[in-house]
Amino acid sequence: MPNSASADKRLRQNEKRRLLNKARKTELKSLAKKFDRAIHDGKKDDANTLSRELTKRLDQAACHNVVHKNYVSRHKAGIAKKLSTLA
Repeated sequence: MPNSASADKRLRQNEKRRLLNKARKTELKSLAKKFDRAIHDGKKDDANTLSRELTKRLDQAACHNVVHKNYVSRHKAGIAKKLSTLA
């Protein structure tokens, strides 16, 4: 239990942020799975649209400090590599 009002507020804020970060990470993982499935099935159009959406969401997650910028850089490079194999 928090001993002060500011500690109580900090606890509430941390819980809110934890849930928001969890939702963002889950969305990233879901998009990545959809992208991988599209690559595996050879659906070029779907893979292109999903890659754009995934890179956008990765950049947004890095901007909000949900994931590290190097994580984003690594994954964007992998996305581009997988997309080039399809083309």
